[in-house]
Amino acid sequence: MVESGQSVSYTAQALGISESLIYGRKNKNKMGKEKSVQQSGLSTENQQLKEQVRQLEAEREILKKALSIFSRAS
Repeated sequence: MVESGQSVSYTAQALGISESLIYGRKNKNKMGKEKSVQQSGLSTENQQLKEQVRQLEAEREILKKALSIFSRAS
């Protein structure tokens, strides 16, 4: 009700609960949204790091093969 524009005092009275309970719930929801945004950023960073690991592993394999080719040529 508060998110749809009703005042906290009206909502508390209509539901028969204290205003502090509503304020506490609002703060909890706000923190939950912030965590969600933070987790989204971490997920993106995680994907980028996984891609970088794959690329570095591929480069390492190429260097290993090159080393074995040049080692045999001597």
